[in-house]
Amino acid sequence: MELKITTEVLQRGRRFVARCPELDLVSQGASAEEAKRNLLETIEIQFEEMNELGSLDDFLAECGYHREAPSWEPGVELVGMERAALQVA
Repeated sequence: MELKITTEVLQRGRRFVARCPELDLVSQGASAEEAKRNLLETIEIQFEEMNELGSLDDFLAECGYHREAPSWEPGVELVGMERAALQVA
């Protein structure tokens, strides 16, 4: 199965956190690359377990994906990201 995902990587102190916003799954590592590898492994394990339980298609649909054989396409597309500063209170 092919699945298109977005991977965000943030640095928190000396650790890195990788997140897939479409699936709401997170992992971490000592480097950005390790955090991404761990995230992909987390997704793979999660999907294998869901597939065995017969709940993977429902999970992907709840996450906003739609099936376009042989892949699942996200219902939204990330088009940009930027930092902003704003004054509050």
